[in-house]
Amino acid sequence: MKSFHAWLLMAAIFSSASTWAADPVEPSIVIRHSEDKTYYEYSINGEVREIKVVPKVGPVYYLVPVGEDNEEFKRQTQSNLVVPKWVIFRW
Repeated sequence: MKSFHAWLLMAAIFSSASTWAADPVEPSIVIRHSEDKTYYEYSINGEVREIKVVPKVGPVYYLVPVGEDNEEFKRQTQSNLVVPKWVIFRW
């Protein structure tokens, strides 16, 4: 009976670990340069979360998608993007 419980526990642990490994939530940053601006496009799971615009002259600003289709952007002076940088579990 103990071996059955141990097997059941191991099966639960390994099945949950494979679920975590299948869903990586790694952010990606694409940097694009133009003549007068540099764009930093921050995406998580393939979805654009915000675009940081760094003009050669003037202050930095952020474009944040509005709505469900992510085709319209709202201009902001500060970033609202919070990306956790700590690791809870690593297999």
